[in-house]
Amino acid sequence: MSSRSRSGIKVFLVLLCAVGLIALPALADGDKKDAGMSAKEKTKKRTEIQKMVDQTLEKLYAAQPKAKKAISKSEGYAVFSNFGMKILVAGGGTGKGLAVNKETGQKTYMKMLEVQAGIGLGIKKFQVIWVFDDESDFKAFIDQGWEFGGQATAAAKMNGDGNSMQGALSVKPGVWVYQLTGDGLALELTLKGTRYYKDKNLN
Repeated sequence: MSSRSRSGIKVFLVLLCAVGLIALPALADGDKKDAGMSAKEKTKKRTEIQKMVDQTLEKLYAAQPKAKKAISKSEGYAVFSNFGMKILVAGGGTGKGLAVNKETGQKTYMKMLEVQAGIGLGIKKFQVIWVFDDESDFKAFIDQGWEFGGQATAAAKMNGDGNSMQGALSVKPGVWVYQLTGDGLALELTLKGTRYYKDKNLN
């Protein structure tokens, strides 16, 4: 291996460590702050999340009307909104969301954490809607969480049921994701080091 290659690897590792050092304390601080919320503050947070979910679904149905049928036939769905800012060599974003069991109506409040590495400045805002055809996948998503390592992309696919999943992106059989950006429905899913997990403070 050339000295230049070794140098490149060292730089990459330094960047990766920097991302971890920045993101993990931020996540811990956020959880501690939420743990100290009063009952009134928690109610306010839940109301804000529900409002975000309603607005996101309205936006999704406007962009892809068939998504309404897909969600109504699902075992469960989850809606997240993320606002991330990337500064210089490291950055990340956090977001909140809500998972809903279609059969029981039970709601589970969740969080998302996105860690990035790279050089440059950028601000992005997007919403992600998960749709689960299988109850076991939905329960696993809530109880065990979901994590994408590195960068995950999926090509847009449509199922054979009247194309009811048109515009959704398949991440595994029976698990679909819609991603909304400022330009509308995304045709490619990009999740870089994103982790989804239950919000222990709001449930």
